[in-house]
Amino acid sequence: MTDTPMAGTRTAWAALGGDPALLPRVTPVVRDGALPAKLPVRELARGCVGACALAAAELTAARTGQAVPGVRVDDGAVATAFTSERHLLVAGRAPVTFAPLSRFWRTADGWVRTHANYPHHQEALLAALGLAAPSVETVAARLAERSALDVEDAVYAVGGLAVALRTPQEWAAHPQGAAVARRPLLSRERIGDAPARALPGLTGSPALPAAGLRVLDLTRVIAGPVATRTLALLGADVLRVDPPRPPELPDQHTDTGFGKRSATLDLAARADRRTFDELLARADVVVTGYRPGALDRFGLAAESLAERRPGVVVAQLSAWGGYGPWAGRRGFDSLVQVATGIAAVEGSRERPGALPAQALDHGTGYLLAAAVLRSLAEQAAGDGGARCVRLALARTAGWLLEGRLPKGDSAEVDGAEVDGAEVDGAEGPISAVAVDASYDGPAAWLTGMASPQGPLRYALPPVSFADGPVNWARPPGRWGADTPEWR
Repeated sequence: MTDTPMAGTRTAWAALGGDPALLPRVTPVVRDGALPAKLPVRELARGCVGACALAAAELTAARTGQAVPGVRVDDGAVATAFTSERHLLVAGRAPVTFAPLSRFWRTADGWVRTHANYPHHQEALLAALGLAAPSVETVAARLAERSALDVEDAVYAVGGLAVALRTPQEWAAHPQGAAVARRPLLSRERIGDAPARALPGLTGSPALPAAGLRVLDLTRVIAGPVATRTLALLGADVLRVDPPRPPELPDQHTDTGFGKRSATLDLAARADRRTFDELLARADVVVTGYRPGALDRFGLAAESLAERRPGVVVAQLSAWGGYGPWAGRRGFDSLVQVATGIAAVEGSRERPGALPAQALDHGTGYLLAAAVLRSLAEQAAGDGGARCVRLALARTAGWLLEGRLPKGDSAEVDGAEVDGAEVDGAEGPISAVAVDASYDGPAAWLTGMASPQGPLRYALPPVSFADGPVNWARPPGRWGADTPEWR
């Protein structure tokens, strides 16, 4: 990723199959001090949001019959949104983000990072270590006796989450790292035949390019819910469906639940399965964020969904990718940073660091939403068929670590590379605009809203285009409180 303001957007837009002639519609507002890091986190974040906003603008034009509206990507809004979980206040209370046992630990030969926010993951960690009660002191003492790789294997073997610290070079030599590196930033494929999608025209203000579309949200934690939260912003009827157990973490659900509804269904129960099938029969988009293959037994593999609901857009998200020896492993942003070498780069082998945001989660979430929007635009343009898009946090991490444009991803228009230069026939040049030239904090991009949980303070959405929405139409409700039905 180069240091030009449009490099990240250009790369993401090319990966999405977007028309490079639309890139001049994007104006980045560059602010020094936003998401400071050794790696180009600000550029990645700007690129993911820019590509998502451009995809929304493109679909808006397709449904209004007008020119593609201009897109504005402000580093301040992006940086605030990428740390949204830190800025959330629920009735004046700051959220709980990481549990005490979710952290870095010294081992006999290095470091591991664990994730134990969910009670069942904490129980698995303790079981792997032979401990009966959660205690930072006893866990630290037990881990200090074992090697990092031994801990990684032992904890995963019992369903927990722990990852050994690796350098980028060590990750590149690992079979999973090598498998991830061979993959594109995101994959897009046609998985079934169906007529072209007929989308009605849009009227009214703000312009909502996803209005009238129904999205089944089968995701948890951050990346998937960020994607569906963005689709809700753009007008989609998003229904999140979770199993009744384990319950979602309340603050996490609140942060990513804006604009959506939430219901619970047990797909192993016959009555709930019938209800889900009725929802699927009318869904336009299905977004999944569980381990690859985890939902297949319910007939929710991409190809099965395309057979059951011709023309559906399936968007799949995973931590490590659906390939390689770690394909079946669970993972979270913090763990992917450790495995791929990001934590070693941001800190050192002796004392690991972390990115200034859970940027792999947020960035991949906006890319996932962009991929859905681009699929819908292609279907509406006459190229029907069911579509499947797949992204992995580990592949987004690889893009960040490359620190440059992936080879072969530069976009060209009539043989001329697009990057901060005017393109013949396009409406104006790509330009970077500095408003304050610095990021002085999140205050300008925070607002409030009443909710069933009490008054909320939260980060505004960073996806912005002319005459588009500037906020969600509804607050997050309580987890599982809605009826599983379409509006």
